[in-house]
Amino acid sequence: MSARLPVISQRPDSAADAAPASSPAEFAAPAATSGAGPTGPLTFLNTQLASGKAPAAPLRRKIPADPAKLEKRIAYLVTKATHHYGMLEEGDKVMVCMSGGKDSYAMLHFLQRAQRHAPFHFDIVAVHLDQGHPGFPLHTLEGYLKECGSPYHIIHEHTYDVVLSKLEPGKTTCSLCSRLRRGILYSAAKELGCTKVALGHHRDDIIATFMLNFFFCGQLKAMPPKLASDDGRNVVIRPLSYVPEDMIIAFAGHQEWPLIPCSLCSRQEDLKRAQMERLMKQMDQVYPGALPSALTALTSVHPRFLLDRNLYDFDTPATDVDDAELDAFV
Repeated sequence: MSARLPVISQRPDSAADAAPASSPAEFAAPAATSGAGPTGPLTFLNTQLASGKAPAAPLRRKIPADPAKLEKRIAYLVTKATHHYGMLEEGDKVMVCMSGGKDSYAMLHFLQRAQRHAPFHFDIVAVHLDQGHPGFPLHTLEGYLKECGSPYHIIHEHTYDVVLSKLEPGKTTCSLCSRLRRGILYSAAKELGCTKVALGHHRDDIIATFMLNFFFCGQLKAMPPKLASDDGRNVVIRPLSYVPEDMIIAFAGHQEWPLIPCSLCSRQEDLKRAQMERLMKQMDQVYPGALPSALTALTSVHPRFLLDRNLYDFDTPATDVDDAELDAFV
């Protein structure tokens, strides 16, 4: 059997557990805010909070101010996710996809950390796809990769003009851009002999994707932490699956990485994904336990209480049913 990262003992197994146990002094209640939100007038959630009508919010776990403690907390979550889904194995060669954003820097940092501490050997190669974005400071990212301590490779495929030329009126660039990028990276992984393709999606990306599919696509679908491609040639892993975005933001601030925004995505403020992210921030402000609970929900599916006839035979009597389960939403 292939070796995997070790189980961390004396920790809860729930995906919602966002950090090791802490003392009561590390917790604080979220501050109530009022005033206009990021998109104009008060939203319903902010109105509820400002008026005092919202239920008392649970205590919020603070992000450690000490960079070393924060690094250990994120490393714990990365190790837990990689172990739960068998992301890393003996002899793997992992392509770490580097966009120049905070998430890709964090992913490279913590995979390198795992490489140093894992009880087995795996290789890392950092790969950046140069898509020909005007003004993209490639020299900045390449300068970092030269000093990062891992081999790196830069692919030059100018997909920027292709995306803009084929973009239909009223459509966003993300879908076409991601398809082109994914195909190029998959081919590069095969050429470089990589067994895994690591992407930097974090916990909040996974929840936002679920919400997008739920509200706009009519599907219960998110981003899996590990996924074999349709052609079977590649295995995609997401080591940051359990890590909240605010932890990555805080850690990136300590590290002072040379962050590079996407010149395509940053001009699309009306993206539905951006709207879902704002909604998540509002929910988190009022109910700090909502996002950890959402992640846990994706690990605890009960087909009997959904409506998919292909997934569950509703004519089959249930056995050993807990009364509490039946009454959960009464």
